[in-house]
Amino acid sequence: MPVPAAARDREADVAVVGAGAAGLYAALCAAREQASVALVSATPLAQTASYWAQGGLAAAIGDDDSEELHLADTERAGRGLVRRSAAEILVHEAPECVHDLESLGVRFDADRYGRLALGLEGGHSVRRVVHAGGSATGRRVVRQLSALAASEPRIEVLEGPRAQALWHPDGRCAGVACEGGTLVVARAVVIATGGAAALWSRTTNPPGSQGAGLLLAHAAGAALADLELVQFHPTAVIGVRGREGFLITEAIRGEGATLHDETGERFVDELAPRDEVARAIHARMEASGATSVLLDMRSVDPARFPNVVSALREAGLDPTRELVPVAPAAHYMMGGIVTDLDAQSTLPGLYTVGEASGSGLHGANRLASNSLSECFVFARRAIAHILGERAAAGAPARPSEAEVRALAAEGPAPVEHSTREALWRGAGIVRDEVGLRGLLEDPHPLARMIARSALARTESRGAHQRSDYPGEGGAFDLRHTVVGGAAEIEWQTWR
Repeated sequence: MPVPAAARDREADVAVVGAGAAGLYAALCAAREQASVALVSATPLAQTASYWAQGGLAAAIGDDDSEELHLADTERAGRGLVRRSAAEILVHEAPECVHDLESLGVRFDADRYGRLALGLEGGHSVRRVVHAGGSATGRRVVRQLSALAASEPRIEVLEGPRAQALWHPDGRCAGVACEGGTLVVARAVVIATGGAAALWSRTTNPPGSQGAGLLLAHAAGAALADLELVQFHPTAVIGVRGREGFLITEAIRGEGATLHDETGERFVDELAPRDEVARAIHARMEASGATSVLLDMRSVDPARFPNVVSALREAGLDPTRELVPVAPAAHYMMGGIVTDLDAQSTLPGLYTVGEASGSGLHGANRLASNSLSECFVFARRAIAHILGERAAAGAPARPSEAEVRALAAEGPAPVEHSTREALWRGAGIVRDEVGLRGLLEDPHPLARMIARSALARTESRGAHQRSDYPGEGGAFDLRHTVVGGAAEIEWQTWR
């Protein structure tokens, strides 16, 4: 006998969709302030994309570092498109978030004197990246936060059902409908579902990172931004069975690993920002006809990066003795759901944190390890804003059973293999009008929006490179593509 919709309802102060680093931290921050939380996770805890993150948290903690230096590196990497107000918040609040994570039991790597061991990554002028277990940072952080969330009585974890649609009566987001007919009614909803880099056929991301949260938000009327700005990680394994697309963190290059072409020659500054390194590899492969370049990490202490070394050895390649074939792969979306500096979207009651957000923080090219810092800085800001607004928002009215059934029957569009191949061909590292126009007829709505955004940006900037517009256009400085409800492109300036 069917269970009445009301019996399947959940009610909470805050509903968080996604249980990666950003979602877990948002839930814990809310619970710490005595708020009730419903945490919706399509996968079991500690099995999200954040779990596989090899980079660390960028924070100006070192004696030779400063907020101003971190800000300058962020803006330099972002190629004239960084929203300075968002970057100022990140560099100011990231160190405090590192210390808060330590108080929650996350054990970061330290030197023999007990001080945080800081790594060097591409685009950073000094060592400022905090790691846990070398390249196992995501695993360590997510595992600890998952354990805390699972044992926190104020957090109800809903594992398994996917979020199908947002409930937004009277123009305000007031809940989320999940598979199976469960409706989570909340005063605010936080989207923390990650990005969409797995829409590309060659990717470092797990299969679930296909922009589901972006589509949920857009279907409810929230604006998206900068969808054309997708970062391609320079060093993803290629041609090694069982490890195709496996990311090799650039922290390894920070410790001395080098890149070589088919003749054995070095051809790029390995610690340049990611867009430069990825383009240099792409150009060298195009010129030579090779399918990869070679990463030499034989001089790097394998104990510093145990998960990378063990993963390669399990696939039959010993990186302490052999060169590793690598090539760029889709890795991270700088764009996402438009948010303000408190992570609030253009739909009242809907907040977005982590890679799903599009605050303009990363500009046209993300500085390495700023993304994990972003997860914590803006998750905490989102919860502070939600709870500050809680009394004013009032209790949401319940939907009818028919509304619940209709919402639960919705859901983001499935992604076909043909879409992933088409995006790699038409919206890859280097694009042009012909390839992008071919995507306008793709069956997947997000692929079409990516193509429209990329067509509108008639320049080459950061991760967005067009062979038909090879120069950077000054008229596009601080200008962001925004996709509204009608999926048409408008331009906005964010500072």
